[in-house]
Amino acid sequence: MGTVALGTSGTTAADVIAVARGNARIELTADALAALAAAREIVDALAAKPEPVYGVSTGFGALATRHIGPDLRAQLQRNIVRSHAAGMGPRVEREVVRALMFLRLKTVCSGHTGVRPEVAQTMADVLNAGITPVVHEYGSLGCSGDLAPLSHCALTLMGEGDAEGPDGEVRPAGELLAAHGITPVELREKEGLALLNGTDGMLGMLVMALADLETLYKSADITAALTLEALLGTDKVLAPELHAIRPHPGQAASAGNMLAVLAGSGLTGHHQDDAPRVQDAYSVRCAPQVAGAGRDTMAHARLVAERELAAAVDNPVVLPDGRVESNGNFHGAPVAYVLDFLAIAAADLGSIAERRTDRLLDKNRSHGLPPFLADDAGVDSGLMIAQYTQAALVSEMKRLAVPASADSIPSSAMQEDHVSMGWSAARKLRTAVDNLTRIVAIELYAATRAVELREGLTPAPATQAVIEAIRKAGVEGPGPDRFLAPDLAAADAFVRSGALVTAVEPVTGPLA
Repeated sequence: MGTVALGTSGTTAADVIAVARGNARIELTADALAALAAAREIVDALAAKPEPVYGVSTGFGALATRHIGPDLRAQLQRNIVRSHAAGMGPRVEREVVRALMFLRLKTVCSGHTGVRPEVAQTMADVLNAGITPVVHEYGSLGCSGDLAPLSHCALTLMGEGDAEGPDGEVRPAGELLAAHGITPVELREKEGLALLNGTDGMLGMLVMALADLETLYKSADITAALTLEALLGTDKVLAPELHAIRPHPGQAASAGNMLAVLAGSGLTGHHQDDAPRVQDAYSVRCAPQVAGAGRDTMAHARLVAERELAAAVDNPVVLPDGRVESNGNFHGAPVAYVLDFLAIAAADLGSIAERRTDRLLDKNRSHGLPPFLADDAGVDSGLMIAQYTQAALVSEMKRLAVPASADSIPSSAMQEDHVSMGWSAARKLRTAVDNLTRIVAIELYAATRAVELREGLTPAPATQAVIEAIRKAGVEGPGPDRFLAPDLAAADAFVRSGALVTAVEPVTGPLA
């Protein structure tokens, strides 16, 4: 599983993935524990003063004008967690909740929140024990951060609500903590608020989406190359000198990947054979431009994620000079925008992949391939309905590309009158990434079959490696009609696992 050390200076995307998906253990560094203790001293000193301080001795949000006496402050912190744990709908995935908790712990360890070291250690203990709070789909407006999802996590730290144990069984959180020797926390001044006030859910989903999309964009370059090959297209449009005169780095990377996959192909460059054509269709010829633009979008999103991973997002924050200041850093706009931007890019990549698949199946545009790649067209329907499925997925991708961050709905008696909807942007991006995987898998399924139907022509060594690997994975080749769903599911698993990229790279070298 490995171990992730969490200090005061943020964390990395690799560490988020290790904790969320790899169940890595978390250790708090000595500097983090020292920073936690120092910030707590500042909060304790302010709590002892008669003057009200937001989050320490006042109510929250629209109720911030009420001064709360010392005898009610522990109740205040418990109450904010209980009342804000108001999520509804299906459960959020385990990996999302683990990322959410880990990233909140990252901010806590910065020393800017005023949370006691023992609370931070309890957060680490819960994650290390494999306990996952039950968090629901709906409840976050992305400002002040992901309040409801984080509240359900904080509820577990208090030993309340429900959580999933390492065995996958949902039980009362108090029972799970007791079973693992973890003492529930008793929250003090500011701690309840500090556990709820961050962009951690949307950031965690952004980090995981970027990891998935990195593999998917390589996979899409491979399937685009296979389709170009199956259509007897030309690889001349992939020449580096053509892409150098329009210097977008993502475009050059995609073209380079396609060129590497096609190296040694006996199928490319047949434009002047029996069915001459001057140039390939846009969906084939412009594949690097579309995929490359998506890659450049990912690069921008990665920069935003890196900045956020280094950030301490809370309100109010404890500053090194002893001030505790209100701020607006919890607003999710920077993360929400790139989540939406990635969904747009993913939709376009899915759209161009579907157009290539349709071209493979149309006898009028496939340059000699049988209709729908069928064994006996008319008796067999071939991959006709596989393209229907792909088209349905693309249609949903377009709906998912409508920005969530362009919306705002006021809350908290107009105190929170402009919100980011970043959580919603992240949730729809996860669906878009899932759908894009299926779309790429269908193109792969069609392209490998089409290449095999080009009898007498030798495919590129990388293409041959893909065909051998996917057949070993249980995806059958050309032949009479059969129950198609299992083949498509196996192709989806092949792409989703990264096996497509793994099959190619021993031949091509590492893809960009």
